[in-house]
Amino acid sequence: MKASEASLKLPHRPLGKTGLSISEIGFGGWGIGKSMWGPTDDHESMLALHAALDSGINYFDTAYAYGHGHSERLIARLFKEAGRRAVVSTKVPPKNMEWPGHPRAKLALVFPPDWVRLSVERSLRNLASDGVDLYQFHVWHDSWLKDPMWPELAAEMAKLKTEGKVRNWGVSINNDDPDSAVELVKTGLVGVVQVLFNMFDQRAADTLLPLCRQKGVGVIVRCPFDEGSLTGTLTPDTRFAPEDFRSHYFGGERLAETCRRADQLARTVIGPKAETLAAAALKYCLSFDSVTTVIPGMRRVSHVTFNARACDGRYFDAAELAAIAKHRWVRDFYL
Repeated sequence: MKASEASLKLPHRPLGKTGLSISEIGFGGWGIGKSMWGPTDDHESMLALHAALDSGINYFDTAYAYGHGHSERLIARLFKEAGRRAVVSTKVPPKNMEWPGHPRAKLALVFPPDWVRLSVERSLRNLASDGVDLYQFHVWHDSWLKDPMWPELAAEMAKLKTEGKVRNWGVSINNDDPDSAVELVKTGLVGVVQVLFNMFDQRAADTLLPLCRQKGVGVIVRCPFDEGSLTGTLTPDTRFAPEDFRSHYFGGERLAETCRRADQLARTVIGPKAETLAAAALKYCLSFDSVTTVIPGMRRVSHVTFNARACDGRYFDAAELAAIAKHRWVRDFYL
């Protein structure tokens, strides 16, 4: 199958008012960055990247923080080998390297204008490109809109856009609070937000998603599988490599409790529309029309095949979403 034929079969949605149309499933590039996910093989990662492009996935989400640019460089290598490009987003890391972004931190320590420009140009070199389709702040807090440095940063953002180095601006919202970028969305200064959203952590549906729909802001959903708990593959006996951040994320009694709740959720969602918990996890996110794309990590070709198959238009209706809402479970295991 030719890539052009495949792309016609993979549904696309508009990315807010950016003018971009991207696949309902995008490629999440954290896992291929060789940082925090345990052993990762570049050859296997490249096979997955090529499979994604060939399947019709036309959105690749990465960040400099994913292996100090390693993920960005692999995506550049994909485009060179394939002889064509796709829509790419990357992110500026906070200068203080503090996740999540806190209101107590001053912009001068997090996103000073010269750091943002340096980061843009560094990522463009990694991506072998003269401009990036979407550039996101890798953390955010609305308190920064009142920071004395904000006007200077906003002016630098506008300048980078005029220069063509950044075509669209966005933010990757703090894991612990989807409402921490609501005021920024209201300003109209960003065209896209990325947010943690899944069948456990449903908070984004309360305020953020309706607001983005109203403002015409594109929504990228990350962590649809809750770092693996919603794939249906974890058990209380699962063990992670020490360098895999999930050894902490699911540490102590967390894994057993997570598996218990996932089993209960599976009994609600597995059925005619979703044969597995993992399929249901992707379909849940895509059931909200304010969501543009979902970006699960894909380190293997099998991941690509499975995730692309979930884009079949058979998503959950209001009654089904109401049943899933009963499984809402808000907690922050990243801490």
